Amino acid sequence: MFPRDLTMELQSQIPILRPSIHARRANIVVKFQDLYGFTVEGNVDDVNVLNEVREKVRNQGRVWWALEASKGANWYLQPDILLIGDGIALKTSLKISTLTNAITLKRLIRKGIPPVLRPKVWFSLSGAAKKKSTVPDSYYSDLSKAVDGKVTPATRQIDHDLPRTFPGHPWLDTPEGHAALRRVLVGYSFRDSDVGYCQGLNYVAALLLLVMKTEEDAFWMLAVLLENVLVRDCYTTNLSGCHVEQRVFKDLLAQKCPRIATHLDDMGFDVSLVATEWFLCLFSKSFPSETTLRVWDVLFYEGAKVLFHAALAIFKMKENELLMTHQVGDVINILQTTSHQLFDPDELLTVAFEKIGSMTTNTISKQRKKQEPAVLAELDQRLRRLNSLKESGKNT
Repeated sequence: MFPRDLTMELQSQIPILRPSIHARRANIVVKFQDLYGFTVEGNVDDVNVLNEVREKVRNQGRVWWALEASKGANWYLQPDILLIGDGIALKTSLKISTLTNAITLKRLIRKGIPPVLRPKVWFSLSGAAKKKSTVPDSYYSDLSKAVDGKVTPATRQIDHDLPRTFPGHPWLDTPEGHAALRRVLVGYSFRDSDVGYCQGLNYVAALLLLVMKTEEDAFWMLAVLLENVLVRDCYTTNLSGCHVEQRVFKDLLAQKCPRIATHLDDMGFDVSLVATEWFLCLFSKSFPSETTLRVWDVLFYEGAKVLFHAALAIFKMKENELLMTHQVGDVINILQTTSHQLFDPDELLTVAFEKIGSMTTNTISKQRKKQEPAVLAELDQRLRRLNSLKESGKNT
């Protein structure tokens, strides 16, 4: 069964989550499946939140369909509705109606793309469709055939990680799911040998498979994500881009949440202890699936700055609790528990965009350039130490 069929089946089977009467009375932990087949643990309050979220999703779908009726089918896929960096592309020939549509689309996306429209909207607005159009139609098929049976360090690591990627999922954790995920990851490891494969990409690609209609489209979404949306070198061998992002995030935390940053510094807490996984897995291991996908809705339209917005929002939402901590372990527990229980995407995104304040892509780019020399120097020094140790070992 392909992921899209699985999702539709789950939607029809569990339109409304109903905890048992015993759960209601005792407020005990209950288990249930979300729209994408993931098993979720929560109490009755969490179930109620998820039911409210599902109703919001249905209402948001009605808004999109109403706009399709008034503006025309696929109005949001017009070439002129572009976002360059943080701002709408302003051209002398830009029509007022196009500008209005672009502003409307940005607001709509921040409120969430209906699940049934996600594949089409993501594929177009992210640039994946354009990227795919530059190569022959048989590119992915030919690539998969060409690399079939080849063994590299990347393929060995992929094979090791497949059974550990969302274990227990009704489609991903099956031979069919493993095979599809493997083809996407192995194919990309040969497309970009600089990246090859990095742990974390398995979770990202797996979620893309569940959302997109075809395995091939999931591959192109992964390609545009790594080549255009995210910072280069985030997933290369030395993870230099990821180290840069962690330093930028630490600076932004000090700017946007100075009390928290000072408190955590005094405690000796390094934000990378939690934020590294957030940025490498794009929250796919941390948030409930619909919350992750709502962040990705914005990511594929507005760019990687939304990752900083979301990460800062988690700290901001728990500011009072974090300021009362005295142990690093308590900080980690608060942040992990909060992220795992963020069943209402609007709760996160309201804080991310309304309470954190504006952050332009240009500002973040300047921060990255500022941090890059220190990161590269640190990585170079680390490499020199390793080489020195190896030489010492040979001489003993």
